[in-house]
Amino acid sequence: MKKISILLVAVIAAAAITSCKNADSTSKATKDSAQVPTAYAYTIEHPDNWEIGSSANTATALSALKSWEKGKFDECVKYFADTTQVMFDGMDKKLSNDSLKVLLIGSWNNYKNVSVTMKDWESVIAKDKSEEWVTLWYVQYYDDGKGAKDSVSVINDVQIKNSKIVKLAEYTRKFH
Repeated sequence: MKKISILLVAVIAAAAITSCKNADSTSKATKDSAQVPTAYAYTIEHPDNWEIGSSANTATALSALKSWEKGKFDECVKYFADTTQVMFDGMDKKLSNDSLKVLLIGSWNNYKNVSVTMKDWESVIAKDKSEEWVTLWYVQYYDDGKGAKDSVSVINDVQIKNSKIVKLAEYTRKFH
């Protein structure tokens, strides 16, 4: 019985040592492959420039959208800087906070009601800390002024500086 116990302990010890060596080599291989530059099909000035950003920036972008969804425009514009660049299909303008509020109210007036189903978000910061962005992916459901129901897939890219939205780029795809 004593021989079996010694044999069992030896087998377990060997398995543990082998497992640790495999884990170390896997970890080393992962680190090595992360340092090998990838050959991309296109080149840009700053490849792989982004790191995970601030959850506070995500909260700012989400709160601004929620305020717009609920038709609370005074609250919504509080998340924006004094001047914001807005980029929608067919529009690229810098607007004062007051002009932005007028634009948001005008866009919402096309709807009887609106609801947003959030799909995902990502906050990123440039490695040199020069830019911070939040991207939101969501579906917007709405009833137009005539009562017709519809929906659109939306991506918002929001640049945040000093805890305020300074750029808003919106991309939409209507469902068929």
